[in-house]
Amino acid sequence: MTARALAVLSQADVIAAEDTRVTGQLLKQFGINTPMMSVREHNERAMADKIIERLAAGQTVAQVSDAGTPAVSDPGAVLAAAVHAAGFQVIPVPGASALTSALSASGFSCAHSLFYGFLPPKSKQRRDELAKLSELPYLTVFYEAPHRIAECVADMATVFGGEREAVMARELTKTFETIRRAPLAELAQWIASDSNQQRGEAVIVVNAAAPQEKLEASSYDSLLAPLIAELPLKQAVSLAQAISGAPRNALYERALELKKADSE
Repeated sequence: MTARALAVLSQADVIAAEDTRVTGQLLKQFGINTPMMSVREHNERAMADKIIERLAAGQTVAQVSDAGTPAVSDPGAVLAAAVHAAGFQVIPVPGASALTSALSASGFSCAHSLFYGFLPPKSKQRRDELAKLSELPYLTVFYEAPHRIAECVADMATVFGGEREAVMARELTKTFETIRRAPLAELAQWIASDSNQQRGEAVIVVNAAAPQEKLEASSYDSLLAPLIAELPLKQAVSLAQAISGAPRNALYERALELKKADSE
């Protein structure tokens, strides 16, 4: 906790807490007696009107989410948007951040990163999303819940390749903080074999994809053309990618060109 955060929580007229029981423990730890109101995902839009009424009356409202930063994979964006629209200030009070902490400890030197947040909970949808990200030339950062972390990293190893370097950072800035960097296949095995690594919130930072050699537009026409003639486009591209190992995006773009040429 920063001195500024303690001052804001102490001096606010009310604290909008995702869970008043969780925030209550924090306030008790620092001897803060500011009253609270519950503002969570399912009532955020309705409570925004009540908070704006308080702001109009000259009060100060501090918002707190349970285990992260408001609006960063946590409730808060709806309330902030409503406050902006009503003409009042939205002032951030920075504190510990799992996202920036994981990036700073990862050791990856790529200058650009994508914060994806939480992947879909079901494996098929999760793998479909990962496939869209697999060839990106920058770090990709994910959040994951403890009960899904093992299967999530296993899916990453399957889609990105087991040799792709990644970092798992668990329980960042807390008592049982754990940070490990290894190839995805090794991380998946480590998590699966140690139940302690399946507890607490986790951040996964996956290294950028290696630069792909530029694919000549017509390099795989002899493979793509007969597949396109007999199969749906997505299936034809998937099969061509499995056979050739060429980048999926490049194959897909070329397949679209071939299909368009056939129809003209």
